[in-house]
Amino acid sequence: MTTPIRVVLVDDQGLFRAGIRMVIDSQPDLEVVGEASDGREALAVVAATRPDVVLMDIRMPVLDGLAATAELLARPEPPRVVMLTTFDLDEAAARAIRQGASGFLLKDAEPEFLLAAIRTVHAGSAVIAATATRELFAAASRPTAPVPPSYGTLTDREREVFALAAQGLSNAEIAAREFLSEATVKTHISRILPKLGLRDRVQLVVFAYDHGLV
Repeated sequence: MTTPIRVVLVDDQGLFRAGIRMVIDSQPDLEVVGEASDGREALAVVAATRPDVVLMDIRMPVLDGLAATAELLARPEPPRVVMLTTFDLDEAAARAIRQGASGFLLKDAEPEFLLAAIRTVHAGSAVIAATATRELFAAASRPTAPVPPSYGTLTDREREVFALAAQGLSNAEIAAREFLSEATVKTHISRILPKLGLRDRVQLVVFAYDHGLV
């Protein structure tokens, strides 16, 4: 039997947490191991429970989700953090993703989407709403930074795959567009990320927007 994915819920609304807990605990491969009502409490709960994934509300008292996420991701072997927001084009969510969060979810997302997002992030793909992330960064644009030398280390094919991934295309969609197998696309992505010092696909989208590569 596989070990369930361990999740911590962080939100200042107890009723919201109760609803999310019920959805998550209904799944045999997922388990809520802790809850917190503010960012400061979240740091202690995460330290005590060592979750795989943290669902983090952005706006909370005492310590908000942005500050708590920054602290969490600075720790050794941090969990994956998914921001919870009520706005689909939330500048705060954009800042959190730039800090290293693995994406964001709208609080009114369908339960199936929430569950799929937790599993996707835990698997390391972090393709949570890649299209939504792309739209978020298109709306929350900022001055373009110079393209770093690391981008020059990508092969021509890797640049093609990078460009399509930055548009929010899935591995299957990139494979169809480039006449490649999905396994080959996955291999290209796994080479691109470390070359650019990125952790996942969401960070790739951020990198592309920050450096004017989309």
